Amino acid sequence: MLKIAIIGAGAIANAHINSYLQFKERCEIVALCDMYPEKAEAKKNEFGLNAKVVSDYKELLDKEIDLISVCLPPYAHAPVTVDFLNAGSHVLVEKPMASSLEECDLMIEAAQKSGKILSVVAQNRFTNPIMKLKQMLDTGLAGPILHAQVDSFWWRGHCYYDLWWRGTWEKEGGGCTLNHAVHHIDALLWMMGRPDQVQAFMSNVAHDNAEVEDLSIAMLRYPNGALGQITSSVIHHGEQQQFIFQGRDARISAPWKITASLSRPNGFPDKNAELEEQLQQAYDRLPNLPYEGHSAQIDNVLHAIESGEPPLIDGSSGRSTLELIMAIYKSASTGENVKLPLVAGDPFYTRAGVQQNAIHFYEKSGYVENFAANEQITIGTTKE
Repeated sequence: MLKIAIIGAGAIANAHINSYLQFKERCEIVALCDMYPEKAEAKKNEFGLNAKVVSDYKELLDKEIDLISVCLPPYAHAPVTVDFLNAGSHVLVEKPMASSLEECDLMIEAAQKSGKILSVVAQNRFTNPIMKLKQMLDTGLAGPILHAQVDSFWWRGHCYYDLWWRGTWEKEGGGCTLNHAVHHIDALLWMMGRPDQVQAFMSNVAHDNAEVEDLSIAMLRYPNGALGQITSSVIHHGEQQQFIFQGRDARISAPWKITASLSRPNGFPDKNAELEEQLQQAYDRLPNLPYEGHSAQIDNVLHAIESGEPPLIDGSSGRSTLELIMAIYKSASTGENVKLPLVAGDPFYTRAGVQQNAIHFYEKSGYVENFAANEQITIGTTKE
């Protein structure tokens, strides 16, 4: 029976607690930690947990806890993760992995030295539409991918950034590109690999209580000449999110849609019904996941601990996602065409460098410490 601790009792902690409770025969939540212990106590009572409540995570470092869920603001991910890895615990850390590439590298180094698992939450990979789209791309039936379009559309009201740590480069590490589109960017890298050039723009058009962007558009160029585009937003009503891949032979997407064309003698398109049917039949044969979202990723991490197999999403994967996001911030802030990889010495490698060099749209002049404990949040797992 694996012992679990939840570090951070904010809204996202519910997804972790609910998920662990689906696997009661494999794990038990034994500790909850939050700087506001009354929030952790509320979670303990809400879910009927037999768990110790602490306000300082360091009280748990010597308790031989098997797996830690880090559900804290991004600026706190690295020190907590490194401390628990060094103490001999496996770690599942919420997105984004950290607020800088330097911190990511420290976390990866700690995982390698300890021999423990470090996994980064990217629950959208563990949804049927995204998992099946990845599998369909892997079949090659659509042909080489020529263009990728990612729309990470969310909507957040002005008061969303009133929370004390949100909307600041120091504490949150970025805006919608980092904290909302991170799931879509992770999935794009999983499906297409890393681009080698990034050109981007960003703006803050609706949230003057935040330093960070609420809208960005990035253009990507891949080594083989393929192009991609990512729109990250918290200003889009309806929160319609999609991936569209234009292959040489067909278009496939999530939400699932297929279109395949053949060329007429004059170059204009005709419908390729045979390929469309082949694609649909291949899609229909794909099995559904036994779990989705956080539950599926936690199942994957538990299995990795139990079996010794690697998790689907490790620290290197989480770093790659942050690297592309930092390239977007660098390009949007400087106007440069940014070439990957980003390494130590780059101005956007450290948190201090990002704070100094990224555009500050507005200064945060006031804040609230907490929203209501029972506030519901959307995490995107049903939007694809």
